[in-house]
Amino acid sequence: MDPWEPYRRHLITHAEHPVAAPLHDDAVAALLDAALAHVPGGGRLLDLGCGEAPWLLRALATRPSARAVGVDLSADTLASAAGAAKRLGVAGRLELRQTSAGEYAPGDPFDAVLCVGATHAFGGLLPALAAVGRHLAPGGCAVVGEGFWERGPTPAALAELDADPDDYADLATTVDRVVDAGWAPVHGHISSLAEWDAYEWRWTGSLTRWALDRPGHPDAPAARETVTAHRAAWLRGYRGVLGFVTLVLRRDEAP
Repeated sequence: MDPWEPYRRHLITHAEHPVAAPLHDDAVAALLDAALAHVPGGGRLLDLGCGEAPWLLRALATRPSARAVGVDLSADTLASAAGAAKRLGVAGRLELRQTSAGEYAPGDPFDAVLCVGATHAFGGLLPALAAVGRHLAPGGCAVVGEGFWERGPTPAALAELDADPDDYADLATTVDRVVDAGWAPVHGHISSLAEWDAYEWRWTGSLTRWALDRPGHPDAPAARETVTAHRAAWLRGYRGVLGFVTLVLRRDEAP
């Protein structure tokens, strides 16, 4: 296995934090509860860019009659999701599709549609919201996670993120854009600095341990270099600059 194919490296860096976003477990649970509060039995869920499907696995494990579809391009992350679903006893209620999130075309709409940390797959927040809306049943909820600038991005942060200032907006403007696109926030979670730090320590720590445990592996030096670069980008660049907000949304159909 070549761990430096991006998706395969994802399995290493997220070994201790399957949710590919700076969210503690209790925040994930609260967001799912808010999205599914009025859905009898848990309903049908869709995750666009599901990765290892941690959101869907949690929903299925806690809602015995729920069913879910996860969509992702990576065969490796989907295989990991399938294995986890089998271990949890929910494989019969989880369908996994290896395809572009933008090309997925289901038949029936879903009670909840998730796109957390994967809006880039659609070209940004607003195109992602439009795609989510196409899959959502009337009265259903979307769960969308997006970055925002906690403060004006520094040149160092932009360089480390390989980003432009207009790649994100501040929090208020981000929420305004969602509302202007016809969505009503019914719940939300702003990731704390502690959540960011926990996510980054696990990202870098998992990859560091992988390299330390395989000193003779030909990719171990590259792993150490990746960790060094990522840690510098985080600590010297975007820490405290890039924020993350996860919103639970319903369509605003008011006249």
